[in-house]
Amino acid sequence: MTAWTLFEADEAQLARLRVEGGDVTVYSCKGPEKQLNEDAAAVLPVEGGVLLLVCDGMGGHNAGERASRAAIEAVASRLSSAADVEAPRHTLLDGIEEANRAVLALGLGAGATLAAVIVRHGRARSAHVGDAAALQMGQRGLIKAQTMAHSPTSYAVEAGLLDAEEALHHDERHLVSNHIGMEGMRVEIGPEVLVAARDTILLASDGLFDNVRDEEVVEIVRKGDPEAAAARLAKLARRRMTDPSPGAPSKPDDLTFIVYRRRDRK
Repeated sequence: MTAWTLFEADEAQLARLRVEGGDVTVYSCKGPEKQLNEDAAAVLPVEGGVLLLVCDGMGGHNAGERASRAAIEAVASRLSSAADVEAPRHTLLDGIEEANRAVLALGLGAGATLAAVIVRHGRARSAHVGDAAALQMGQRGLIKAQTMAHSPTSYAVEAGLLDAEEALHHDERHLVSNHIGMEGMRVEIGPEVLVAARDTILLASDGLFDNVRDEEVVEIVRKGDPEAAAARLAKLARRRMTDPSPGAPSKPDDLTFIVYRRRDRK
């Protein structure tokens, strides 16, 4: 496959791609109260698999869009110029460091969060900065891997000070403590996880998980046609943004996510 990127998807876009070892569906749309979609996404080939990226820009007057684009382009450029095709993990980390320098160099005070997953030779490993998220699940809904947002509310949940439902409605749920475009940015690397046949991997900007509970996401995407599941997930998230039922989470925002489904080994 060739490299695939998505920027400034103001109108809803749903794309399906066939990659080595699996199938990918990408959805993106600007938030109902936004003039510009500051999210970006990429599906990039690596030796033996694929690199999946979702980036969420932060900053007004199109600074967020420029930050997310700069971050994705920096990672893609680093990947395409890498001398060692057998070391995509190190290349990804180098690319994120370059992304940080690129966003800082914009001089706009902008930033971006990022979630990345390398799926290669039947194994997956995540890397993330901020509250863009990655989640791996089995066909029966077992969560095999999940990132933790770099945010005050996420840390409060981890410490037992808030439960997950309280965090979804917290006044500070929009705050992040780590992002691309800041001095001292840190990249969190997840463990390497086996990807079984029909496992699903989801990457998303916070526009998804601020509007749809984890268990709802898993139930929708864990099985069935990935493209149809992505459409249902997008519909639910968008409805929550504009017309939430009582007690449901709701935070209007840009919405971008990638669904990867491992094909059966034959």
